[in-house]
Amino acid sequence: MTRTRIPGTRFLHSPGPTHLPDAVLAAMARQPMDLADPRVADTIMACEAGLKRLLRTVDGEVFFYAANGHGAWEVVIQNLLAPGALALVPGTGHFSDSWAVQCQALDREVLRTPWAEGRPIDTEAVAQLLRDDRERRIAAVLMVHTDTASGITSDIDAMRAAMDASGHPALLVVDAVASLGAAPLAMDSQRIDVVVGASQKGLMLPPGVGFVAVNAAAQAVAQANPTPRFYWDWTRRAGAMPYNKFCGTPPLNLMAGMEAGLGLLFEEGLEAVFDRHRHLSAAVHAAVEAWSREGAVGFFCTEPSARSVSVTAIRTAPGTDPDAIRRIARERFDVSIAGGLGPLAGRVFRIGHLGDVNAPMVLGALAGVEAAMTVLGVPYGRDGVAAAVSRLASVTSAGPL
Repeated sequence: MTRTRIPGTRFLHSPGPTHLPDAVLAAMARQPMDLADPRVADTIMACEAGLKRLLRTVDGEVFFYAANGHGAWEVVIQNLLAPGALALVPGTGHFSDSWAVQCQALDREVLRTPWAEGRPIDTEAVAQLLRDDRERRIAAVLMVHTDTASGITSDIDAMRAAMDASGHPALLVVDAVASLGAAPLAMDSQRIDVVVGASQKGLMLPPGVGFVAVNAAAQAVAQANPTPRFYWDWTRRAGAMPYNKFCGTPPLNLMAGMEAGLGLLFEEGLEAVFDRHRHLSAAVHAAVEAWSREGAVGFFCTEPSARSVSVTAIRTAPGTDPDAIRRIARERFDVSIAGGLGPLAGRVFRIGHLGDVNAPMVLGALAGVEAAMTVLGVPYGRDGVAAAVSRLASVTSAGPL
């Protein structure tokens, strides 16, 4: 029987959409303004400045779109990939495959590196393809920083070093949709040419705003690209007019929420934000490590240093249904977690721990997952929550988690 009222709070621990802070909800609840109101331009400018601060860029220019992350991918494809150009998409699993398929659907050619399940990007394979590209047809390397489906984060610095070692001039484009606001990223010092982001994860907003941050090198490539484009063309979004910045009416309430969410990140302090995500993810990892002793569940990512601070993917052994765990966790214990995507459908469940989350929320989510596994008779190490508590209790940080 479907309940018409659920008392208390349902714990949302998908890796996006994520839990919304009260300040963001309040900002979005305000009435919209007419487009000539100076506050509209002020809000958009505040979001541009805030994202540049979060991205640690002076040189990058931010362009917004009323779109999700897939829309932001299309921005990259249409602006950077001229006819005859190649995109090199390093294998990370579902999301790198999806970006490659989107390129091909738009009649672009794609090279991919193989992906070994449970492992981050093979940067040497990327370097070899770049070295082999004697005609310099590869325009850009499209890197997914954190693949949300697998919970694996690849090393941007290692990618930049591999590209430099190849001597190839390709642009480095980083999809930071699942990592921005949860893990450090420095666009200028890491020499990232384009960063792709979206609103519904570490930025603590609903879905609906995609964006790119673009440096001068990427701007020059786009200027020389004869591909016809209009809505996705970032050069049309330059200037001061709010209407131009969105190629039409801005999503005013979402932008008000973004301004509020960025303010919360800066109020907490970015280093404190990143520390919080590291500690909370370590608590989840401690619980999964304990659960894994019985063999029915365990880490999907086999390289501990590549386990994401945003989301943890948990593999299940044959005979253990991850979607049944999710269903019982949601319907009996009000804990919403995510399932497997693409090739991982029916093989993993995922616990999100990014955005507006704290220690009690994470511990509640872990307890809900344990309760679901208990109901289903899934064998697991029974001290998972205790291991997470122990890990959090060991943190010497002065601030709350």
